[in-house]
Amino acid sequence: MMAIFKREFKSYFTNVSGVLFISVLLLFTGIFTTAINLMGQFSAFEYALEEITLVFVLVVPVLCMRSLTEDKRMKTDSLLYALPLRLSSIVMGKYFAMLAVFLIPVIIMALYPLLLAGFSVGAVNFASAYASLLGFLLLGASLIALCMFVSSFTESQVIAAVGGFAVTLLLYFMNAISGMIPVTPLVSLGCFLVLAVLAALILYYLTKNLPISLACGGIFCALILLLYVWKRTLFEGSFSALLTYLAPFEKFYRFTYGVLDLKAVVFYLSFSAFFVFLTVKSLEKKRWS
Repeated sequence: MMAIFKREFKSYFTNVSGVLFISVLLLFTGIFTTAINLMGQFSAFEYALEEITLVFVLVVPVLCMRSLTEDKRMKTDSLLYALPLRLSSIVMGKYFAMLAVFLIPVIIMALYPLLLAGFSVGAVNFASAYASLLGFLLLGASLIALCMFVSSFTESQVIAAVGGFAVTLLLYFMNAISGMIPVTPLVSLGCFLVLAVLAALILYYLTKNLPISLACGGIFCALILLLYVWKRTLFEGSFSALLTYLAPFEKFYRFTYGVLDLKAVVFYLSFSAFFVFLTVKSLEKKRWS
């Protein structure tokens, strides 16, 4: 895994993606810090971090677009599969390389509260600032895992970047979308059935086993329908509540209040592990296909 990590980490500085990611992230950090903290005379660095989350929608897909597509495009993925390494080690090496690139601007951003303390912008709440920065790091780690999974579907870096942009944008507006969904039980039932079908399609993509995928999809749908018949009131607003709970950007905002939310930490770690696991399964399917 260490060899994959070193190879991938160096590659981000021999092409434009890693340098562009760091430059854009630090550029907007400087812009928002100047506008909000210095010109606006607010001492809370977390206010600037809240605005920077929108930049994630643009820069994280750029960082991740070549994570798996480059090997496919250069036809070197077969060499990786031939290495005496488990696919999980290869994926983790690539994932940790992207995290290391992301950690560079985060470490630089950790100096901002110290710098703000030297200006006459009021007392800096270091606990709130660094709790927010921790949430920022965990949010970035989650989005990187998700965009890496998206890149496993294609050989095109452009398609990987556009796909990553689409899913991160969807996550960014997930809380707003949840408020637009009617809270009636019937609407929630339909949404859960669609979710069950999507889960079955993903299972089929990962396994290429149609009977198992159909069986799992049928079981999911049957359980949802039985639950709906048994207690319809459970479905009232339940899908909207699920979207609100799964919204990663909303969980980050809790950190900006100076609260170290352990539930959010567990959520981000689980979110990252889940999509890293799916990426491994996606590559295993291609390895034996």
